[in-house]
Amino acid sequence: MWQDLHKEILEKVREYSQARHLQPREFVPGVTPVPYAGRVFDDSEVTAAVDTVLDFWLTLGPQGEAFEIELAKAVGVREALLTNSGSSANLLAVSALTSSSLPDGLRPGDEVITVAAGFPTTVAPLVQNGLVPVFIDVEPGTANLRADLLERARSPKTKAVVAAHALGHPFDLDAVTDFCQKHDLWLIEDNCDALGAEWRGKRTGSFGDFATQSFYPPHHLTMGEGGAVLTNTPRLRRLAESFRDWGRDCWCPSGKDNTCGKRFGWKMGDLPEGYDHKYIYRHLGYNLKPLDMQAAIGRQQLIKLDRFVAARRENHAYLMEALRPFEGLIHLPEPDPRANASWFGFLVIVRDHAPISRHDIIRHLESRKIQTRPLFAGNLLRHPAFQNIEHRVVGDLRMTDKIMNDAFFMGVYPGLTKPMLDHMVNSMREVLEPAATGKSVRIGMPTIQGTACQGAA
Repeated sequence: MWQDLHKEILEKVREYSQARHLQPREFVPGVTPVPYAGRVFDDSEVTAAVDTVLDFWLTLGPQGEAFEIELAKAVGVREALLTNSGSSANLLAVSALTSSSLPDGLRPGDEVITVAAGFPTTVAPLVQNGLVPVFIDVEPGTANLRADLLERARSPKTKAVVAAHALGHPFDLDAVTDFCQKHDLWLIEDNCDALGAEWRGKRTGSFGDFATQSFYPPHHLTMGEGGAVLTNTPRLRRLAESFRDWGRDCWCPSGKDNTCGKRFGWKMGDLPEGYDHKYIYRHLGYNLKPLDMQAAIGRQQLIKLDRFVAARRENHAYLMEALRPFEGLIHLPEPDPRANASWFGFLVIVRDHAPISRHDIIRHLESRKIQTRPLFAGNLLRHPAFQNIEHRVVGDLRMTDKIMNDAFFMGVYPGLTKPMLDHMVNSMREVLEPAATGKSVRIGMPTIQGTACQGAA
């Protein structure tokens, strides 16, 4: 019977996964790479993926539907819509708000307040939809938007705020939500780096009209490539789903017909009455769905979310305590007491007067096989793709440029072991202690190293 063979195959997959992926590996400081992020998984993810392949349901299906329900519950929202990446999630959230079916939606030329210190695909959908980003500066302690600049940034054209919770620390949701409510503005939370974070005990991703998630390997959960749009408004979910699924007006799941009960009873546009609703298009859309196999992996990852978040917090706290003696040279993260961050990385900003540069520090760390990353784009407006876009800048972007020039982050992901963390701390001390005492610093030369992230940016 095929059922018995199915069971036998999955048992062998589990056995293989444990032998291939889960055996402990020796860590040799300076030899074994210390990634800034990576996949953390066990045999359950591998088995779930193979299980869907054996059933050969290739497109998004029952695993996707289940994952959307479970993810929405975990974040504390009514609706979750899976997509093929966090960048696509941002595109869908912005595009959905441009729908002509929203009388108060976004229109070309409308302004959206955001920041330049971050990832490009938080801002790119604004430009791609004909909107005008209005950039404000960020805080030195968290790299989040400066809420005190919101009123200065607002104009009669302002219609929304789009911002990310930088490296897993929530931006000031009290101030931002009050501002949006006061002026009747849309809010999109880019929650891609902050799954599991909380503001006053409520999870981020549940405050905005839309929120977005990424499930790329460096993030809190992974399904390979993948992401999600979150909302508390079913109507907004339908709009995002339309843009995700070719722009169609129909909302039937894959493989199902006539969910609306009148598939051949619609009259829209200049189409003949009764035209098949499954092929009526309301928006200029895309095809941004993930696969059901990815959703099966995501479901297994979601079971581990609380454990992953706890490990990230523990690792961040360890680095914070170990590096606190060097606060005269480096600016360390300053968590807001109202927030409980779900850290994506450990941010270090070299102070202006420090007798050592970011380049010196990261070159030394990389020579010790410790991966580092800048805070993504640093300042988007310094990049070729963004230099000629229509935009406004409110005040200056002094801290944004400071981050571009002097900031980097190290990993805190759950795959880091205590010996790895000790190696990170010792390597930082090797370069910071001489600088603190005025001694010359011997900087190691970087070596080329691989990454556990499989192409992580």
